[in-house]
Amino acid sequence: MLRRLRQALAKYWARWLLALALTGVAASQVVGLLPGESVGRLDLFFYDLRMRVVKAELDPRIVIVDIDERSIAELGRWPWSRDVVAQLVKQMTQNYQAASVGFDVVFAEPDTSSGYSRLEQLAKGELKDVPQFARQLQSLKPEMDYDARLAEALVGQPVVMGYNLSNEANAIAKGQLPPPAFTVADLGGRRLDVTHWRAYGANLPQLQQAARSGGFFNPLPDDDGLIRTVPLVAQVGDNFYESLALATARVALNGKRIKPVFLKNDAVLSDEQLRDYGALDSIAVDVKPDPLFIPVERHLTTLVTYRGHGGPAGGAFRYVPAVDVIRGTYPHDKLDGRIMLVGTTVPGLNDLRATPVSPVYPGVEVHANLIASIIDGDFKARPEFAVGFDLIQVLTVGLLLGLLLPLLGPLWSIVLTLASAFGIGAFNFWLYNAGGLVLPLATALLLIAALFISNLGWGYLFEYRNRKAIVNLFGEYVAPELVAEMAANPASYNMEGEIRELTVMFSDVRGFTSISESLPPNELREYINAYLTAMSEDIRNDRGTLDKYIGDAVMAFWGAPLEVPDHAARAVATALRMQQTTLLLNEEFAKRNWPPLKIGVGLNTGQMRVGDMGSKIRKAYTVMGDAVNLSSRLESITKVYGVGVLVGNATCEAAPQFAYRELDRVRVKGKNEPVPIYEPLALETELDAGLRAEVDQWHAALATLRAQRWDEAEQAIIALRENQARGLYDLYLERISRYRSDPPPADWDGVTTFETK
Repeated sequence: MLRRLRQALAKYWARWLLALALTGVAASQVVGLLPGESVGRLDLFFYDLRMRVVKAELDPRIVIVDIDERSIAELGRWPWSRDVVAQLVKQMTQNYQAASVGFDVVFAEPDTSSGYSRLEQLAKGELKDVPQFARQLQSLKPEMDYDARLAEALVGQPVVMGYNLSNEANAIAKGQLPPPAFTVADLGGRRLDVTHWRAYGANLPQLQQAARSGGFFNPLPDDDGLIRTVPLVAQVGDNFYESLALATARVALNGKRIKPVFLKNDAVLSDEQLRDYGALDSIAVDVKPDPLFIPVERHLTTLVTYRGHGGPAGGAFRYVPAVDVIRGTYPHDKLDGRIMLVGTTVPGLNDLRATPVSPVYPGVEVHANLIASIIDGDFKARPEFAVGFDLIQVLTVGLLLGLLLPLLGPLWSIVLTLASAFGIGAFNFWLYNAGGLVLPLATALLLIAALFISNLGWGYLFEYRNRKAIVNLFGEYVAPELVAEMAANPASYNMEGEIRELTVMFSDVRGFTSISESLPPNELREYINAYLTAMSEDIRNDRGTLDKYIGDAVMAFWGAPLEVPDHAARAVATALRMQQTTLLLNEEFAKRNWPPLKIGVGLNTGQMRVGDMGSKIRKAYTVMGDAVNLSSRLESITKVYGVGVLVGNATCEAAPQFAYRELDRVRVKGKNEPVPIYEPLALETELDAGLRAEVDQWHAALATLRAQRWDEAEQAIIALRENQARGLYDLYLERISRYRSDPPPADWDGVTTFETK
């Protein structure tokens, strides 16, 4: 028992140390001691998955004014003339009273579609001497200068003009930027971790000057090309500019300006360190009654919370055809007072982006999602404690699963692994959904998988070896199905010696010498093989352990190595079945003119030593002890009493479900104490009524004989023999005759002593 416990503890600690090693590797990856590019990509996958599983709900506050295919078909190819855009602006701002309008397009080139510029050239050239032409042209200017018409429509309206920033080598500054949100001088010597840009493609000066504000619409794709973050502020020269989404949201909220909010000195960092570090906490939007604070990440970016899968069918934002807005036919109740973003979903206009929720996501809707987050103050952010959280998560998972998985079987290991993965995944999603926290998940899940696989690997590589050893050790002794059962828990079985209560059997062929003399060698081999095979199958089929063949004898036992609580009953049932099998074999033997087979079986139950015994040269898994010797003696004397099976008193008491005939009390060679011996007949429930009456009469006759009432006993046994001839009855009639002539002593206890084995 102690050895088993030591073996189990050794295996447990080996698995625990393996779990600690895997946990240490995971923790090292979390803190950056090991490369984590693949883990980072997996975390991005889980980040994307979170947004894909959230069902989109329509946000009525933000509307996409879509330059769609229908609008282009009815109003002409894009870009439209500025007078059409001016009509669009007037309708959005005056007719539909937009809270703000953001243009996800840029007007960098003058509009010459009216021909006014050509007429101006004529007035200054070929027709300069025609004053009437110049005067007439001046009167037409308000109608034909489309850029001026658009600028007029922009004046005093909450319109934000979009523009593009660039760092390409051949890029040049074009157009006019809006006034900066703040400058380097406003930072008081602090440095900001922000994206820097060399050039820009902005709107015409007259348009930008007429608009309320402007904003850049550059995203920052990740290494995989997907847009997950958008910069809120970018730096060009010494000036800092706000993004289109931030500017549009600020105008809608009547915010005057934005400003950076730095971390306060909390005695952890000095003022100089704060200045050098550029420790920005958030971006503040100056709105009433309280400022709105937007958390920022590296490079003054923020994560985009995508709602829906994008486009008119995405379900997150209402798409309104631009042509319906220009004509004023769109219902006012669905458009009045909204934040409007002008963009396009036409593939040929190249404003489709790759995002976590769709590979063809309208770029204008990226801004819409960010505006919704700004208005609601609902941002997803990677907190500064993300690494600490991940480290605690990994250590907790590693230690708990490392402790529990080695204790569990395969099914419960799977259940625990799936429950752990689901638990931390659900908790991570809850923190994302309810708290806006984007926390790492991949390392913990990979660790769970590694711990599970390592335990499976251990079971395969090590436990399989143990199971194979069990098969090799016990395969020749017990039935295959019992070996499989033992192999399921190999640590519980070994061949070391131990004391157990078992039931042991000896079986032998009666008259084998004469049988061997009557058969040719080959036929004798077939004869004995058929007998041993049939007997062995009976033994194994009832969970018996086949010990050995001793010539024509068979030795077996029940209760080891596999514990069998009803070992005695199974042994008795097997002995009776072997007698029936003998009858079936004799039918086959008769067909081959072979002599009939008759066997004697002795059974005894008791404490005995079982285990691997023998010499250094050869060992065998067997049993030893007085109880074993008695079983062998009982088998020897079956022929004396003319019965097929004899069992000791301990077996009779351990298997009370059978009916027995008591035969005698005997003192076998090597034992001083007498023991009662019995012949098992059948299950109590299956015993024939006639046989039961015969057994009762026999027991009465036996009691009379032990009382030394010879005549009465003789008459009773003669009466039994007349109904059923048995060698047992002849044996006792001979004993009565001998007792008459040579009476036993006065203290005779009815015991028969055997001097031979």
